[in-house]
Amino acid sequence: MYEVEVKVPADLAAVRDRLEAVGAQSRGSVVQVDTYYDAPHREFTETDEALRIRSERPDRGSADTRITYKGPLVDDESKTREEVETAVGDHEQTDAILTNLGFKAAATVRKERERFALEGYTVTLDSVDDVGEYVEVETDVEDESDLEGARDGAYDVLERLELEPDDQLRTSYLGLLLGSE
Repeated sequence: MYEVEVKVPADLAAVRDRLEAVGAQSRGSVVQVDTYYDAPHREFTETDEALRIRSERPDRGSADTRITYKGPLVDDESKTREEVETAVGDHEQTDAILTNLGFKAAATVRKERERFALEGYTVTLDSVDDVGEYVEVETDVEDESDLEGARDGAYDVLERLELEPDDQLRTSYLGLLLGSE
C-alpha cells in the first residue's frame, strides 16, 4: 500500500473555518506520540526510511499502539511512500523488543491532531510540539499507477481550503524537529 500525503504549514483556525464551510466531516481528535528508531544495520536518514511506534489517544474511545515502517519517498512531488503498519499490544514491550534487537530510540514527536473527511481524503490539522502547525491531506492507494491521480486530488483539496500546494513540505515532522534543534 502507498500513502499519498501532502503537508503545508497553515493557520489551523482559518483552515478549520474553511473545512466547515466546504462541508467536511469531523472525525475527532487524537494525541499521538511517535517514537522513531535508528537501525543497527543501516542509516535510515541515508535510506529515507523510518521505523516508529505510535501511541494514539483519541478524545473518545480507547488508546491504540501501532508499529510502522515507512519506505523511501517514491516521487519528487509529495510525501508518497510505501507504508506497512500493524497494531501492537503495548508500546513499552514493543520498544523492549526493538531495543534488544539493537534498534535505538532516536527521537519522539508529539502532536495533537484533528481529523476531517473531505472528498475521499483525510484532512488533518496538526499542532506539533516544538515544530508548528500544519495541514496534511492524505489517502491510501494500492497500485503505483494510482499515485498521480491521488496526489492531484490532494492538491485539489488543498486549493479548496485556500492553501497553496506549492507551499508543501516533503520533510517529516521528525526531520523538522531534528532540524530545529
